[in-house]
Amino acid sequence: MTLKEKLVALLGAEIVRDDPETLAAHSTDKWFASHLPEVVVLAQNTEQVSAALRFANENRIPVTPRGAGVGYVGGCVPSQGGIALSLAEMRQIKEIHAADGVAVVEPGVITGELQAAVRSLGLYYPPDPASLKECSIGGNIATNAGGPRCLKYGVTRSYVLGLEVVLANGEVLRTGGRTHKNKTGFDLVGLFVGSEGLLGVVTEATLRLIPLPPARATISASFATFSEAADAVQQVLGAGYLPAALEIADAFTLKSAREFLGTSIVPDGEGHLLIDLDGQRESVECEVRALAELVRGLGAVHLQEAVGETACEALWELRRQFSQSLKSTGLTKLNEDIVVPRGRLVDLAEFAAHLREKYGYPVACFGHAGDGNIHTNIMAVGYDQPEVKARVRQALDELFAQVLAWGGAITGEHGIGLAKERWWRDAASPVSRAVHSELKKALDPAGILNPGKFVQGENA
Repeated sequence: MTLKEKLVALLGAEIVRDDPETLAAHSTDKWFASHLPEVVVLAQNTEQVSAALRFANENRIPVTPRGAGVGYVGGCVPSQGGIALSLAEMRQIKEIHAADGVAVVEPGVITGELQAAVRSLGLYYPPDPASLKECSIGGNIATNAGGPRCLKYGVTRSYVLGLEVVLANGEVLRTGGRTHKNKTGFDLVGLFVGSEGLLGVVTEATLRLIPLPPARATISASFATFSEAADAVQQVLGAGYLPAALEIADAFTLKSAREFLGTSIVPDGEGHLLIDLDGQRESVECEVRALAELVRGLGAVHLQEAVGETACEALWELRRQFSQSLKSTGLTKLNEDIVVPRGRLVDLAEFAAHLREKYGYPVACFGHAGDGNIHTNIMAVGYDQPEVKARVRQALDELFAQVLAWGGAITGEHGIGLAKERWWRDAASPVSRAVHSELKKALDPAGILNPGKFVQGENA
């Protein structure tokens, strides 16, 4: 019997596919790697996931879990074929409990849809990756996704209270729960958040919800230089403000946005800040006025204030269009989500200029200034040519080496996957890598889960 025939006998024909369209759709994400699985399993429930993994473990068949498939590092690319295990159809919001402050969801629930559902009840799920309208909670958990609001509210890990996880051998683990504090044994929830599908498959998550802030305000401020904008970041935080979001953009990013969106939407200047505040209405209205006065005094050449959800979203539209603006240049956008200590923002901009001069490719920097997570995009022409890819890789080698020398991290939100495996050995110490390997062996001794990625198993 073929692999498909065995899986059909085990799981049923309705969820097992090997037609060319389904295989192709499950062969890649938003990065540049692609590899066809042998078969796709469109799981509908935990029991099917458990049965599929038990079968795969017994027969040493690679299994690559995936959600919406919108990651940026090839994390869900089935690089060794086998089974692509899709959780995308497990999209039920099982419970929203306001009194407990929790939501219980399946992994295929789209992040933006969960946010809208809890918001209608006066509740708030803060993690906000840029792809929130299409990414899934399971994928967010796999990569410990972040977004602009991380400065004040933290990343996905801060909101995962409990998990149901199917282990490589098919056993179902329930860890954590629905209480907001829990110190019963090791932090197994934290172990699986950010594990990139290498240790188990999440089939249910209990998430922490908080009260929805009733008011919101935004400040859009442009500066003559990126350095002035970066200095303003330090001044805002040093003055005791803790914005919900604090975003920065450099000259190339703004230039691309002007060409794509028009000069009437993008203010003058070569450095731009977007500052979000939230809380009670009276305090927010008072705070935005005081903060605007502070920022204006720091040399902003253009400043605009907004109060209320609709007006704030109008200012945020510029930020949400940065990626599309860069793609509209016709250059290949290589998005790196590096993190530097916050005091290194100007140093990062200067190093980006060095890379541009040395290699001849524009480098666009924008992102989460409040926590130093800056999306550093090398914009390459002719990236399909081997010599260009090699030259870009040299530039990235320099970028990551410098980031690590500053005490930074090679990824803040996207994960390692395939894209950053090259720099894994530099980013993690030998002891750290050994601990990762031991954990992998303990939970997946046959090495079937997401093989070929940065932590190798038996089948690698």
